[in-house]
Amino acid sequence: MTSLALQAAAVRASADTSFATFDQLGLHPALLRAVADLGFATPTAVQQAAIPAALPDATGAAADLMVSSQTGSGKTAAYLLPLLHALLQASVDAAPRSAPRRGARWQPARPRVLVLCPTRELAQQVSADAIDLLRHARALRVATVVGGLPYQQQLQRLQGADVLVATPGRLLDLQRGGHVELDAVQHLVLDEADRMLDLGFADDLAAIHALTQSRGQTLMFSATFAPRVQQLAAGIMREPRQLTLATPQQRHQHIEQRLHWCDDAGHKRRLLQHWLRDGELQQAIVFASTQVECDALADELQQAGFAAVALHGAMPQGVRQRRLQALREGRVQILVATDVAARGIDVPTITHVFNYGLPMKAEDYVHRIGRTGRAGRSGIAVTMAEPRDRRRIAAIEALRREPIPEHTIAGLEPRLRPQAHRGTGAGRGRGRPGAGGWRSEGARRATSTGARRRY
Repeated sequence: MTSLALQAAAVRASADTSFATFDQLGLHPALLRAVADLGFATPTAVQQAAIPAALPDATGAAADLMVSSQTGSGKTAAYLLPLLHALLQASVDAAPRSAPRRGARWQPARPRVLVLCPTRELAQQVSADAIDLLRHARALRVATVVGGLPYQQQLQRLQGADVLVATPGRLLDLQRGGHVELDAVQHLVLDEADRMLDLGFADDLAAIHALTQSRGQTLMFSATFAPRVQQLAAGIMREPRQLTLATPQQRHQHIEQRLHWCDDAGHKRRLLQHWLRDGELQQAIVFASTQVECDALADELQQAGFAAVALHGAMPQGVRQRRLQALREGRVQILVATDVAARGIDVPTITHVFNYGLPMKAEDYVHRIGRTGRAGRSGIAVTMAEPRDRRRIAAIEALRREPIPEHTIAGLEPRLRPQAHRGTGAGRGRGRPGAGGWRSEGARRATSTGARRRY
């Protein structure tokens, strides 16, 4: 079963109208057949809000949208369905573009829908979902352009593509080489726009915006409407309508979040191995901060008897694809990954996510824990923090607008724990035991056994 068929997580949305079925959305019959084949029951909240807003009106005009939605909420189908509908409707009176015949004269690709993604894995997943939705519309072709794969292979698949899913850098490489022309693009999608800005794609996005000036619609999906995302939207969109599908408190309602304080790296490793032996764990992602930490931790877990592999951006694309496929097929139980590599991973059997190395940006915490609790299932997200990490924990909790519940495991309790006011004062205690920011476990018990932290 594909990722689209498994995306059924519900989120609270500010939609004006409730649609009980996909039939009520007015989508093309070929898409409705594909939706039924894939096992969709009812539209998720983001689909109910975004699909009607993104569909063209009676004159054929379509609105620009900015959508903030959690991972696993069905956002890929939320933008693919209206855009594919628009393509199918436009093709009713036009002759379909067939695949090029062998020996035919080569021509550059001129896609009508362009989807930009920050990572190769997410681009390939979106492309696979588009192909699934077009299973009953053979006249439309989907192509993928990402770094790390041979040029010739991608050039062959580009021929006659109506929908192009790409990472910005490789797309511009092919455009400058004359292999892709973007003047025919009518619909532009920026998926995970915040992450593309994190990865330094701002200049590439500006260049692609300039190359697609004649487009009629721009859709932007982002975890948050942070000022930098708003600034990007102001430069490339026309009076976009904003849809916020969940507040920070409402996100990840299916995920139990836990915070474990660790004294040092050795304590953290023992705690991780304890969790990885949990009988309820099916598959897990362990997030590392760096590529070096990712490789070292995967090797250590393998030596401890776990079916673990590493995944990070420095690996060849072929290796990354094989390891992701092994994860999807259940041959790998534990994936140790960096933030970049883990974007776009949609495996519903991932029951646990571990923040072994904390994210550099608080927003990445949201994307990390969203790898579990997908397709309406429950999940557990465990964060392991050392005293030096207290400021990052405070930033994550400020983003969530509520604390992460603290937990301990018998026999693995930390010697040191933060005070109730941790992270609220600049330079408080400087992370030293007994210096105002930290105190011993015994002192904490002597003061209070269940005091809630105040913010």
